[in-house]
Amino acid sequence: MTRHPLIALAALLALGAAVAPAAAQAPAVFNAPVPSTFALSAFGETRLVPDMASITLGVNTQAATAGEALKANGARMTAVISALKKAGLTDRDIQTSTLSINPQYVYENNQPPSLTDYQVANQVIITIHELSRLGGVIDASVAAGTNTAGGISLGPADPSAAEDTARVAAVKALNTKAELYARATGYHIVRLISLNEGGGYAPQPLMPVFAMAIRREVGDSTPVSSGELRVRIDVSGVFEVVK
Repeated sequence: MTRHPLIALAALLALGAAVAPAAAQAPAVFNAPVPSTFALSAFGETRLVPDMASITLGVNTQAATAGEALKANGARMTAVISALKKAGLTDRDIQTSTLSINPQYVYENNQPPSLTDYQVANQVIITIHELSRLGGVIDASVAAGTNTAGGISLGPADPSAAEDTARVAAVKALNTKAELYARATGYHIVRLISLNEGGGYAPQPLMPVFAMAIRREVGDSTPVSSGELRVRIDVSGVFEVVK
């Protein structure tokens, strides 16, 4: 039996119309349940005894001309650095931090500034790896011509062991806090989702010492107490929990 071409075409169009809506229908989307979480933070601390120190020492000179002030400063600073090396410091332990030349003026009412002289400041940061020698090094530098000093910073040569101890304490404290919250709210800890760290060892400068009033007469070695430094690690974490 032979079908008419128009009848066959109509049948195909009808079939396509019936199939098209089914093909265009979007697949079903299933949203996974969002887990319950605790976002908590904690810290751990430890203490260490510093075994090295950094201090800023310098020489200030004044003269009628910049050249004269610079020459006088250079001679005195050379003597200071020589004394530091005789006290056991190396080139790596001495770093220039400031070298400045500043004109000095007198200001009077209704008068233009009047130049009086020039001041040269030369400062170095020294690092001492044996704290027992710190007082003697300071005294040697003052005897050689040091007349300015900044603050002193005490610290460890290697803080990594102390930091690791603080890290372990911080994580233990975080887990303890998570368990406490879980018990208090009727949840159970499933897993730790994320962990972030902050803090760590930072050099702790002590109060400024000496300043412009350094004693030029050196008797007993300048006493320096090392004390203890605190190392703190902060952590934060997200825990997945279930009822």
